[in-house]
Amino acid sequence: MGAESAAARPWALVTGASSGMGRVFARELAGRGMNVVLVARSADKLEALAGELRARHGAEALVVARDLAEPGAAERVGEAVDAAGVEVEVLVNNAGIGKFGRDVEIAAEYGRDAVMLNVVAVTGLVKRFMPGMVARGSGSVVNVASMAGFQAQPYMALYAATKAFVVNYSLGLWEEARGTGVRVLAVCPGPVDTGFPIANGIKYNRRKLGWLLAEPEQIVRQSLRALDRNRGYTVPDAKNWPEAHLLPRRPRRLMTRLIGLVLRRFADYQDR
Repeated sequence: MGAESAAARPWALVTGASSGMGRVFARELAGRGMNVVLVARSADKLEALAGELRARHGAEALVVARDLAEPGAAERVGEAVDAAGVEVEVLVNNAGIGKFGRDVEIAAEYGRDAVMLNVVAVTGLVKRFMPGMVARGSGSVVNVASMAGFQAQPYMALYAATKAFVVNYSLGLWEEARGTGVRVLAVCPGPVDTGFPIANGIKYNRRKLGWLLAEPEQIVRQSLRALDRNRGYTVPDAKNWPEAHLLPRRPRRLMTRLIGLVLRRFADYQDR
């Protein structure tokens, strides 16, 4: 595809684009005919992905190396996008972190970074780019939440709380955007085979627990289909349907205790 046609493509912005679901979102959106702003901390990984998207899809790719856990990060991303003359049509808030363990044993600095990345950066980027979408009468916001956002989760207490924010914030925006031409989607996957569990203290035994892991390509494609239908939220893996739609009911204390019992014993599976 020539430079002129590439320049005419709409732009998507994907956070956490250097790996996992973020990288898959970038590939899928480029395959749908979009240019992509790639945001993450690792400039080298982003540049490699940008080269791939240009070669494979004829897409333009703008690399913005930024730690979204830093104060003011969303504003800095917005400034980089403005300086490049880019108008964001699709925003994918994918970046996020969480750690398995007792909250009192997790460093306060890590907790602060989780809130900044999972909550503050999400709202900052929405507020930076969604008003322009509404003004133009078109656009999409995809916020990657989690199944954890449907229910309190002992041993991932802060992570689940931040993802509950993402679910409810997204659904509120979805209703507010009705009639504006802007779509909003909360993506609520269960465990995904991206390296996220290992990076955050959970080691899966693939022989015993590998069936729990969904492929990131499957999750992203189902999520984009749900976005096309303006579903508001999606649980993009059928085996998670009962937990998503039955467990969050009442009684909350009982469900929290049961989930805590399961997760407390999860260490029994580590390294086996």
